[in-house]
Amino acid sequence: MVRILFVCTGNLCRSPVAERLAVRWARDLLRHSPENDVVEIGSAGVDASIGRPMDARSAEALINLGGDPAGFSSRLLEPSLAEEADLVLTMTRRQRREVLEKNPRGLRRTFTLLEAADLLGSADLAGLRLMPLAQRARELGLRLDAARSRHPTTGFDDMPDPIGRSAAVHAEVATAIATALRPLADILFSSVRPMAALPVGDDDFARRSPPGIQFS
Repeated sequence: MVRILFVCTGNLCRSPVAERLAVRWARDLLRHSPENDVVEIGSAGVDASIGRPMDARSAEALINLGGDPAGFSSRLLEPSLAEEADLVLTMTRRQRREVLEKNPRGLRRTFTLLEAADLLGSADLAGLRLMPLAQRARELGLRLDAARSRHPTTGFDDMPDPIGRSAAVHAEVATAIATALRPLADILFSSVRPMAALPVGDDDFARRSPPGIQFS
């Protein structure tokens, strides 16, 4: 199992957008792969109320980007979520610090989303796509961390919070999340395993949904 966790403040706008985009892209990239069912993607908030739906304006922006907000329910970041995740991507440096307060041993797999996206340009990615999915996220974290010494963290690593802002701001932030996340998703979820063999005469296959990426 590979576990990816996105973190923001209230788990209503930014981290749900990231979660559901990652779910969509993982399903697309692993559509016919037997590795489809080893991926668990979730999100949480460092100061979240439990059980709330996505902010309506972020949900609309997500839909416009091809994601699905249906069934989303906010949750509070618990230490176990950070401890069990193979890769944690926060929306700000402050949230990164709060994650590490709950899981001090997680430094080498905890990044802001924008930081991780920027580090891709200098990290050693050789052979990463050939690794099994279950190992790839942690290895990516190690390689991003190795490149981090050459990347001083700044305010540019923070994704702005659109809560309470206009629909246009929500759309702008969602697009920025998608832009930063897509290259990471392409590395994390590209499959190197062959398609699962189908029984001869399985006419129902075309009508069945692929095995679902799990919401955590």
